[in-house]
Amino acid sequence: MATKKVIAICQSGGEFVTNKDGSLSYNGGEAYAIDVDQQTQLSDFKVEVAEMFNCSTDNMSIKYFLPGNKKTLITISKDKDLKRMVKFLGDSDTVDIFIMTEEAVPRNQSIMPASSELQCGHQGLCSHHFSDESPEFLTRWSSRTTVSEAVVPAVAPEDAVVDMAHAIDKVDMDMANYTHSDNIALISNDDKHQKAAQQWENTITGVDQRFNSFNEFREALHKYSIAHGFAYKYKKNDSHRVTVKCKSQGCPWRIYASRLSTTQLICIKKMHSTHSCEGAIVKAGYRATRGWVGTIIKEKLKVSPNYKPKDIADDIKREYGIQLNYSQAWRAKEIAREQLQGSYKEAYSQLPFFCEKIKETNPGSFATFETKEDSSFHRLFISFHATISGFQQGCRALLFLDSTPLNSKYQGMLLTATAADGDDGVFPVAFAVVDAETEENWSWFLVELKSAVSTARPITFIADFQKGLKKSLTEIFDNGFHGYCLHYLTEKLNKDLKGQFSHEARRFMINDFYAAAYASRLEIFQRCTENIKGISPEAFNWVIQSEPDHWSNAFFGGARYNHMTSNFGQVFYNWVSEANDLPITQMVDVLRGKIMELIYSRRIDSSQWITKLTPSKEEKLQKDTSTARSLQVLLSHGSTFEVRGESIDIVDIDHWDCSCKEWQLSGLPCCHAIAVFDWIGRSPYDYCSRYFTVESYRLAYAESIQPVPNVDRPVKMESAAQVGIIVTPPPTKRPPGRPKMKQAGSIETIKRQLQCSKCKGLGHNKKTCKDF
Repeated sequence: MATKKVIAICQSGGEFVTNKDGSLSYNGGEAYAIDVDQQTQLSDFKVEVAEMFNCSTDNMSIKYFLPGNKKTLITISKDKDLKRMVKFLGDSDTVDIFIMTEEAVPRNQSIMPASSELQCGHQGLCSHHFSDESPEFLTRWSSRTTVSEAVVPAVAPEDAVVDMAHAIDKVDMDMANYTHSDNIALISNDDKHQKAAQQWENTITGVDQRFNSFNEFREALHKYSIAHGFAYKYKKNDSHRVTVKCKSQGCPWRIYASRLSTTQLICIKKMHSTHSCEGAIVKAGYRATRGWVGTIIKEKLKVSPNYKPKDIADDIKREYGIQLNYSQAWRAKEIAREQLQGSYKEAYSQLPFFCEKIKETNPGSFATFETKEDSSFHRLFISFHATISGFQQGCRALLFLDSTPLNSKYQGMLLTATAADGDDGVFPVAFAVVDAETEENWSWFLVELKSAVSTARPITFIADFQKGLKKSLTEIFDNGFHGYCLHYLTEKLNKDLKGQFSHEARRFMINDFYAAAYASRLEIFQRCTENIKGISPEAFNWVIQSEPDHWSNAFFGGARYNHMTSNFGQVFYNWVSEANDLPITQMVDVLRGKIMELIYSRRIDSSQWITKLTPSKEEKLQKDTSTARSLQVLLSHGSTFEVRGESIDIVDIDHWDCSCKEWQLSGLPCCHAIAVFDWIGRSPYDYCSRYFTVESYRLAYAESIQPVPNVDRPVKMESAAQVGIIVTPPPTKRPPGRPKMKQAGSIETIKRQLQCSKCKGLGHNKKTCKDF
């Protein structure tokens, strides 16, 4: 036979009040519920109570009332006392337990110890009485409370007791992520919180009132009970009729509603509106599910998408008297957002429909996805025809590959390929949502990218050299160039040489490393690396072995126009951070809308330009033109000229070459070349890269991205299930804690190393120095 279990309602933080008849009642504080049976050890019970109330087990006094006796407190000080308590309770399912100090015992009461009483020095009481048979219920539940005990079904069975926050909405709860303490919120019905009464006191008006559905009736009843301060229970509750009565025993308040004949409407047929119980003046705590709170904040969330959980909790307490913790407010926001935006799960199932719509509304676009063997989502690739055409017609053959984390319910990573327009603005070319940043996913992304963009011209990629990118780029874009991102190189240098250098030495080393990367000539590169060697031969060897032909201007064979890091698309990442908590189809559509607006606004802006070059390039050319006026030009031979200034440089105008290498690196004539053009009477504009002209800039933004209809509510007849394709969410879910954000900018900042002031060694201070 199963061991009998009792729910021990442990209470803390309140005070005892002696009634006129000498009985005691306990007011205030907070309460937790713990399952107890005759096998429960007192030490284990104390530990769990201590964890709940954040107190010590050393000075803990545990007391309870005998059944039917509210004048005598019994002390529990050993395992036998705990077993005796369970036996005393008989058929009762709950027992009130008080954790208190000897000083807290109310005056004029007798205390009968069950054994030697434990002396407790802990200050404060332990707390508030709630019963599952009253409108006041547990504010929190322990981990022992089962889900079935914590959740009230949306359609309750007959005779089921329902309080004011009965879960009348049919929000799909994910119970795997659902903690019991998150389900319950304490609501105080104080006089100062009048908004609920003002808004909801007439949601139920009486006989002949009609509703569109039983759910609508239950919701109205729910709000009505909160406004009038009473609890109710269902006597009949099915798809044909609902009978509800006041929970207070003997109270005549009742209501009966059923379906109106020959219609789908629900009508109140009978109602006894008078309470013989305390009714509206009751001062009690009521339960509010996160789904119910979600319906309250839904409209405000629609207006303010960045509505913070802390603000939600503050507003709900001020307007309705409902006390929410941060977790409850956050989960309520998630439910409200799902009601507004749709289900994350449904969004994955609509991916086939969504991809077809993209290709249908934007011909020439690429929208492909893949699933795993279990039909769960794996990856999605998107590239619009307008951006593909813009890259091919008006952008340099330069792409930046990077990734950023997605902090949505199912996590994932966003892989991006962005270009630079003629004014050095971010130009998104393609992106992919993948379940994780792996070598396989990067390889797949590059294969899809190659099918989208033309490979007739060699493309220079600025990207990390890890995560399989080095191998994949070599195999897939065999005629391209791979420039290593200095951001990731610096990160690896810091990691590999961690703890070997002082802060100042490391700073000088990083500065010399960057100078070596930007060095346009071999002698400058060698000078910079020799400086590193002077600091550390190990660091020098690391630099030489890190393949400088992939990151130093002195050796790199591609054209990256002085762009050294892959995090060029910061604007694009900002868009992602604004939309990555949306369901996947809506997130992609938000990005589509952002790119669409970007193309339109830049097209309009460029229509006003009257210069030959884009504004930033025109400004640079004019600045170099001013510098060129002070230079002396000498004819050497044919198209070769000698230019003298602070240094002597050789310019070959036929090969667009200068010994300073700036012309080749930037795509714009350097000051030496401009001096030659001015001397021979030619225009420097004829020697600028065509991608810096306003004409090419306008070509980049000539095509438009078209809207994709029905993203929020796809046509059901075109659903994925009917075409035989099923996509389910990936198995990964958002972990607990604050999500990590992508770091912006370079990671040149170096954490200061701990250095001993005595021996000058690293990794310790003078107190822990072993040399002195």
